Amino acid sequence: MTNSIRALRGIEPKLGERVYVDPAAVVIGDVELGDDVSVWPCTVVRGDMHRIRIGARTSVQDNSTLHITHAGPFNPDGWPLTIGEDVTIGHGVTLHGCTIGNQVLIGIGSTVLDGAVVEDKVVIGAGSLVPPGKRLVSGYLYMGSPVEQRRPLKEKELNFFTYTAGNYVRLKDEYLAAE
Repeated sequence: MTNSIRALRGIEPKLGERVYVDPAAVVIGDVELGDDVSVWPCTVVRGDMHRIRIGARTSVQDNSTLHITHAGPFNPDGWPLTIGEDVTIGHGVTLHGCTIGNQVLIGIGSTVLDGAVVEDKVVIGAGSLVPPGKRLVSGYLYMGSPVEQRRPLKEKELNFFTYTAGNYVRLKDEYLAAE
């Protein structure tokens, strides 16, 4: 374990194959990162009171915060954080106790809060706020604070999900080769 990847209460983060965690990022506790995940500088992935699961080929860009909601008297089950495959999480994003599907783009500076569900193939515009418990259905662009459904995604946008995920896989491979 590096200083960036730390156990808590005897639970060590589990990393898939070819994962890149920048030395300036922190991954703590009950966290599982799928194959080819990248976690960029100054990002915090803190699975200290519940679990965090991140699917293959997902990139978590600089200055993002990923956390959970603990189980307690106000929320008996808590809210884990679950993120699917081929997700691009922009710079400075906060994800807290929510569920993110596959092939999602979360724009720079956005926040997704407790109990929110983002289905597959969704784009969340930069600076958006997804309130607690909100569901974003598949195939749409959402923007605003609070977020609103704006329009159906275009074919080019639907094809962008795997392109951008693949682009970040190639970039993290360069970083891994340079270590």
